[in-house]
Amino acid sequence: MPASETTPEPPLPTIWELPDELWERVEPLLDRHYPPAKTGRPRADLRLVLDGIIYRLRSGVQWNQLPRRFGADSTVHGWFQRLVKDGVLEEIWARIATECEALEGLDWTWQAVDAMMGKARMGGAKRGPNPTDRAKAGTKKSLHVEASGGPLGVEIDGANVHDTKLLAPTLAATVIERPDPEELAQHLCLDKGYDNPTGKAACEAAGYVPHIRRIGEEKLDEAGEKTHPARRWVVERTLAWLSKCRAILVRYDKKPENYKGIFQLACALLWYRRLDRLNRPEGVFG
Repeated sequence: MPASETTPEPPLPTIWELPDELWERVEPLLDRHYPPAKTGRPRADLRLVLDGIIYRLRSGVQWNQLPRRFGADSTVHGWFQRLVKDGVLEEIWARIATECEALEGLDWTWQAVDAMMGKARMGGAKRGPNPTDRAKAGTKKSLHVEASGGPLGVEIDGANVHDTKLLAPTLAATVIERPDPEELAQHLCLDKGYDNPTGKAACEAAGYVPHIRRIGEEKLDEAGEKTHPARRWVVERTLAWLSKCRAILVRYDKKPENYKGIFQLACALLWYRRLDRLNRPEGVFG
């Protein structure tokens, strides 16, 4: 092979455990929140704990069915709840997204929000009758993404809660600071479910240029051309990606904050895949 040619790096495989490069970013954050004790009982192996949480995210198994290689299931579950309560999983998400933004891998110009419903098998708050599933209990996930589908914020509630009621909380849940709308115009794409006074008011309050269209209906200029083609598909694609994680597809967590926490970890892993691509040599994509 000529010296000028390089073999493309293989794409990053599905993440079932923390890659070394991701652990290097996460470890200082964990040490800051949970510094190892100099005496007494040693702290749990938090890398192994996170690997166990990722396994549960991917597979959807019950906590007590985690493989023994991750240690005691009670330890993994206990630490998971602690990470959720302390906002550490959300902080990991924000840190990786911020690093992508620094590499110009985040586009604020066009954004989108959409929601999807899923089954909720166990009890707990933020569940409601799913109107598309014979009124069985379900949970709605409302997701906010940037132009390429990178997740920025998520909010959950019962499946019977209308999308527009979740719009303002979803926009407020953005994990990193948005640019000032006065300095950078930001367009927000929404489907027909948000075409009402509540949806429009939430857009206005957050300083967005709203693009709320019905299916097949786009704004045309004087020549009859689409001036702002719909960009709602990016959020639908991200929701589809996240739904491949079985612990997100069906909610088994009784505590809504735990279900939201597993969602936050999945969003962090999505951003890490983008960070991996951004850090590859120019022209080498996985």
